[in-house]
Amino acid sequence: MSLKHVIEIYDLLEDPKVNGKQVASLLKGRGVDRVEVRPIRGEKGTTDSIKVWIHGSAGKLSKGKAFTLGVIGRLGGVGARPEVLGLVSDADGAVTALSAALKLADMKKRGDVLTGDVIVSTHICPNAPVTPHEPVPFMGSPVDMRTLNVHEVDPAMDAILSIDTTKGNRIINQRGFAISPTVKEGYILKVSEDLLTIMEITTGKRPSVFAITTQDITPYGNAIFHLNSILQPCVATQAPVVGMAITVESVVPGCATGASHPVDIEEAVRFSIEVAKSFGMGKCRFYDEEEFKRMVSLYGPMHHLQTLGKKE
Repeated sequence: MSLKHVIEIYDLLEDPKVNGKQVASLLKGRGVDRVEVRPIRGEKGTTDSIKVWIHGSAGKLSKGKAFTLGVIGRLGGVGARPEVLGLVSDADGAVTALSAALKLADMKKRGDVLTGDVIVSTHICPNAPVTPHEPVPFMGSPVDMRTLNVHEVDPAMDAILSIDTTKGNRIINQRGFAISPTVKEGYILKVSEDLLTIMEITTGKRPSVFAITTQDITPYGNAIFHLNSILQPCVATQAPVVGMAITVESVVPGCATGASHPVDIEEAVRFSIEVAKSFGMGKCRFYDEEEFKRMVSLYGPMHHLQTLGKKE
């Protein structure tokens, strides 16, 4: 159970003066192996990039060979002050990722050490801009997506769960969370059976999958419509990426406050932790390696979809 951790992180991030150092202090106090905070300045303001390492018993950081899972909390900002007061709906990705880090730290302190390493990354900005978008406004980011990817996507990540609030759409409309098909090097692959099984176990419900398109796996900045930023990490890595969407039944703006649901976030945290357990032990596959190799041999590489494309 991770509800306590969700409440702790939620309460901390709701502070209008919150910054990366405060979050790092909480995590260090609970025994996290390493936390790195880096202020980033962009054209629309500043934010604090935060990256957390939880060492596994046989992980690379301990000179082992177990797989490393990356958990990225995607968002524009945790707040949109001075336009609105409080934690915005868009903050759910950061809340989920940091709650998972806090839970893993507590587990390790008690003696439950995962096999593989886990790297959690996100950014903290309590006063991010609001961006026009259809059907409802998005939260913008004080810095561009390419810069965020540099800070959040780590080369050591063997697979990535990219968590983002996904409520401002008509693509997936139910309370809870849903996962995407796996994306790797410009290919949209089949949905991971192992992830579907873990979702069934942790939620006690049938698994939910949301639709994605080729547009969604291209980089921001190409003037093409994107569902949201949930799959942006896939343009900056060769590792398989799965989007993990925090969802609702209605259409909710990312800049709305009072719109987060701790119970849904807690389910997402438990799912992330169970994936980390299984992935580190080599028991959870994000994609079929042999089938991917065959697709590339038949149809060629799709790396161009990880770029901004040809000049007009």
